[in-house]
Amino acid sequence: MGIDEDKIDAAALALLSIKVDQYGRAWKQLDWDVLNRLHEKGYISNPVNKNKSIVFTEEGAAKAEEQFKLLFSKD
Repeated sequence: MGIDEDKIDAAALALLSIKVDQYGRAWKQLDWDVLNRLHEKGYISNPVNKNKSIVFTEEGAAKAEEQFKLLFSKD
C-alpha cells in the first residue's frame, strides 16, 4: 500500500488546529517527519527547537481550518 503523505499532512494540520491558543501556538505532539514537512510547506514555524509548541503561519492557520472542516465536519 502506498501512503499519500499530502493526505497525512492535511490531517495532521487539521489535528494541530484543535488546541491552538490565542497566539497561534499548538502543542507539537505529532510525528517529527510530518511536522518537518508542514514547516517546509510554510504552514508552521520550525518545530526543531526547545519549545513544546509550534506557531501557525497565516497561510497555515487558514489551511488548517479548511482541512479540519473538510476532514472532520459533520455538515
